[in-house]
Amino acid sequence: MSSTVVRALNPFTPLLRTTVGRLAPSTTAFFLCDIQERFRTTIHAFPSLVQVAQKMSHVSQHLSIPLIVTEQYPAKLGSTVAEIPIDHAILNEPKTKFSMVTDTVQEKLKELGVKSVVLYGMESHVCVLQTCLDLLERGVEVHVLADGVSSINHPEIQIALERMRQEGARIVSSESVLFQLTGDASSPLFARIRDLVKEYQQAMRDNKLLFK
Repeated sequence: MSSTVVRALNPFTPLLRTTVGRLAPSTTAFFLCDIQERFRTTIHAFPSLVQVAQKMSHVSQHLSIPLIVTEQYPAKLGSTVAEIPIDHAILNEPKTKFSMVTDTVQEKLKELGVKSVVLYGMESHVCVLQTCLDLLERGVEVHVLADGVSSINHPEIQIALERMRQEGARIVSSESVLFQLTGDASSPLFARIRDLVKEYQQAMRDNKLLFK
């Protein structure tokens, strides 16, 4: 009996995976979801969210991983906060749709041959969740950064992470993604990643999304 049939008979049956969720720089994209100026004083642990997004932007540059950024209704909610470097993003898409998976983004994913997305931003239970579901429906593996998603109301974060996990997303940390994408300490890029880990070490110890 297929895993789909088993889940239909019993919705509480764990999802049976056919892959182990490995990440490769050549088939991965980073999705930065709506970390905008208007939310600076309302989102839970906003400084921690920004620091993780900063780090991931640097990783995308070092490992040549495409970065896709969206901004929800930027005319009213502002642009991505200045602390996060996004000049190298291959796409910065304004949107009104909650999900990041706009027509333009879908075309870019096809063009790049993306198989896996590392997803972070806000709000966990709205734009991040809907982006995750849209990607999963399209056969893209989704790795959600537990230390890189947030919401205005703190309890919504864990509920959203659990929903995404139930639907097949991998819930991971930013540091684990860094090392998985690097793969080997003998890689010529490893020194850059090691230095990034050291640079953000204190920020990670203070991360209010990891240490609640």
